[in-house]
Amino acid sequence: MKKIRVIVAACVFILLLGLLLSLGQALLVPHDPLANPEAALIGEFVDAFAEEDVIFLGDCEIYESISTVTLWKEYGINAYACGSPQQLLWHSYAMLQHAFAVGQPSVVVLGAYALRYSEPQNEAYNRMALDGLPLSRAKLSAVSASMTQGESLLSYLFPLLRYHDRWDTLTWRDVTLLAEPPMAVSYQGYLMQTGVLPDENGRPDHEGALPLTEPALGERAVDYLEKIALLCRENGAQLILLKAPTDSWAYPWYEEWEAQTEALAARLEIPYYNLLEAFDEIGLDYSADTYDGGMHLNVHGAEKTAHYFGEILQQYGAPDRRDDGRLLDEWKGWTERYEHEKEQVD
Repeated sequence: MKKIRVIVAACVFILLLGLLLSLGQALLVPHDPLANPEAALIGEFVDAFAEEDVIFLGDCEIYESISTVTLWKEYGINAYACGSPQQLLWHSYAMLQHAFAVGQPSVVVLGAYALRYSEPQNEAYNRMALDGLPLSRAKLSAVSASMTQGESLLSYLFPLLRYHDRWDTLTWRDVTLLAEPPMAVSYQGYLMQTGVLPDENGRPDHEGALPLTEPALGERAVDYLEKIALLCRENGAQLILLKAPTDSWAYPWYEEWEAQTEALAARLEIPYYNLLEAFDEIGLDYSADTYDGGMHLNVHGAEKTAHYFGEILQQYGAPDRRDDGRLLDEWKGWTERYEHEKEQVD
């Protein structure tokens, strides 16, 4: 009898300890979407992605350049933009593995800008990409490839180890957020930017960018592109490589990278679209369609780009789902919220 009581007491202790650790982690890991919307994007993807036909993968060139709502309104394309800041290709690979585990996208659009990176870059961006993914072999592999000096695998498995020292900066809002339903910051992954900060030239231009010191694409990035291409073939999905129609001194797209990307896409038999070459056809104007001087598109530029790229997606088999009543209802809600946010500025 005494042995049973000891076992029960031990089980209760372990349960309470687990609950306390879970509560502490939920409280201490930054979780305010208003303070950092980009940090909430992958968590939203994990919660929402299930049956979308098209998935976009990449960095801010993906989640700010193409309006998913416009794709739905004009083409009935049910798409999700799974982006995160400075998303590296090994991040994208893990996210695509998750997408195929829970759904079956038929078209995968991958941002080309990350091909420049071969090494881990930044812990904060690693966290934004990986903390929201559920534990899996794919996540563990991505974490191992991503860690910068001083990071540990254990802190990704138990983020409380990374954020335990936030006790003295907690606010009452951190506490109340635990009881509130998650607030959506995106529209199927698209993060709306409504501001306007023109580029003086009105066109893509990376004048003033630093000279190119590493002209070769990242070796590790190329390896992961090959893995992504293979994963798409295994799952019967069409992979498309995409360069967003943005080019600036801060985020230049050099001719050397363009030539290598074209050659790489040809070798892997992947269609590649550099939308910088379609700038006029898209109808973009950097005096009105950018919110930060030409580095990224605002909502008006993202809608124009979606209008243009939607036709391309149709060519690769993205279906029109507007005959699906359930999807119509879901997109009606997202569209109404989207238009309301736009009206706050327009």
